[in-house]
Amino acid sequence: MTGLAAAVALSGCGSGSRQDVNEPAGKFPVQVTTASFPTFQRLAQHTHLVISVRNSGSKTIPNLAVTICNTTCTYPAPVGQGTSVGSFDQYLYGSELASHSRPVWVVDRPPGLCGYSCLNGGQGANVSAASNTWQAGPVKPGATATFNWAVTAVAPGKHVVAWQVAAGIYGKAKAVLADGSIPSGTFAVSISRTPALTHVNDAGRVVTGP
Repeated sequence: MTGLAAAVALSGCGSGSRQDVNEPAGKFPVQVTTASFPTFQRLAQHTHLVISVRNSGSKTIPNLAVTICNTTCTYPAPVGQGTSVGSFDQYLYGSELASHSRPVWVVDRPPGLCGYSCLNGGQGANVSAASNTWQAGPVKPGATATFNWAVTAVAPGKHVVAWQVAAGIYGKAKAVLADGSIPSGTFAVSISRTPALTHVNDAGRVVTGP
């Protein structure tokens, strides 16, 4: 069971009717055309994590989705990894803590349309019922869906962000690469304690640079 499927299965326990009943089962070929995130960043620096996925098969993908994990998206993951903490977060150890999840990056803008909730810190229009997962909906053959997270680094140190692509959020529809493997990857990122240089431009906006 993948991390995405496990997260949905746990969240659906005791909810009555099965939520995956309408998701078609099968493998859906994809190509990851973009997977980018700067490997060196500074505190307060604004960056983007971008994942673009092309439907390289002959059938419409039911609901293309990307999950963001801490260190690994493999299930089961060690304590503090996977989706046991929030997306772009790290795990803090200590029995006295009410929540072990602490941000490494603040998400300024998540994928999808950004309405009232998103503008006030919500997860955006493309957030799904699965932990740390955003969905693009159906993707036709030959079409590409792009997931773009605008983030700001807030915790120095070395961090690993993992990602994984699925063809649905319930585990029945599986995205696969040409070799049959699950589309996934990691970014090893170093965040310097030295803050990024910023200034106010002529439009009155704070931008990165001297």
